[in-house]
Amino acid sequence: MAIKILAVKILAIKILYAWPALLIKEHSQEDIMITLYQFQPCLGIQNLSPFCLKLESYLRMTELPYTVADAADVRKAPKQKLPYITDGDRTIADSSFIIDYLKQTYGDPLDQNLSLPEQGISLAFRRLMEENLYWAMVYSRWAEDDNWKRLRDIYFSDLPPILRTLIPSQVRKDTLQKLDGHGIGRHSRAEIYQIGQRDIKALSDFLSGKPFLLGDRPTSLDATGYGFLANLCRVQMPSELSDYAKQFDNLMAYCDRLEKRYWKS
Repeated sequence: MAIKILAVKILAIKILYAWPALLIKEHSQEDIMITLYQFQPCLGIQNLSPFCLKLESYLRMTELPYTVADAADVRKAPKQKLPYITDGDRTIADSSFIIDYLKQTYGDPLDQNLSLPEQGISLAFRRLMEENLYWAMVYSRWAEDDNWKRLRDIYFSDLPPILRTLIPSQVRKDTLQKLDGHGIGRHSRAEIYQIGQRDIKALSDFLSGKPFLLGDRPTSLDATGYGFLANLCRVQMPSELSDYAKQFDNLMAYCDRLEKRYWKS
């Protein structure tokens, strides 16, 4: 009797862990109709938004077929921000929610074998990049006058003349208010860059000599890692954060490795 009970428990555990996979339908490449809405390449990088670059990297890493919309209007985006996708008759916004949707719908080839501690580490480093380092990067682009002029020319140059004198300054003001609301904008310039540099060093220290952030195999964390590190190590925009990141040979080699593997075309 005890052996039978043990066998039933083992079967129940197997079913429990297999259940998410059982819910995923099989999809042929022809069935998938993902359209990605994002900013256009500029300043020597595939996307100035680390979140857009994160998502497109994930699509490439999972080999999910997709097309990029010719023109994406952030004002018409579901949450007034990019990226977002359409998949058939569904529209999903926010890079993290999109990746969750893609995993649930098409499977999880990158992260399915991660242990619980590895999943926790992955989430922690995503938060480091997306909720902390990101804001230091925003400061370097929107608060620094020379970089702001570059952004203004990229994003607002096609506006009618009267709007071109009004809208950019208002958008910049709103962005700087968001920095203040987050809290990082209340620090001095030197303190903000110190915060960002600590995050960059933590990424370099954690990567160490590994080919990918969690070891020998790429995971979805590397999509985030490349999205942010390429925006530091590859973008043609001067920044103290970029200069600092480029001092780490392993971070530069990491970008080289991801580009060679997933961005050949």
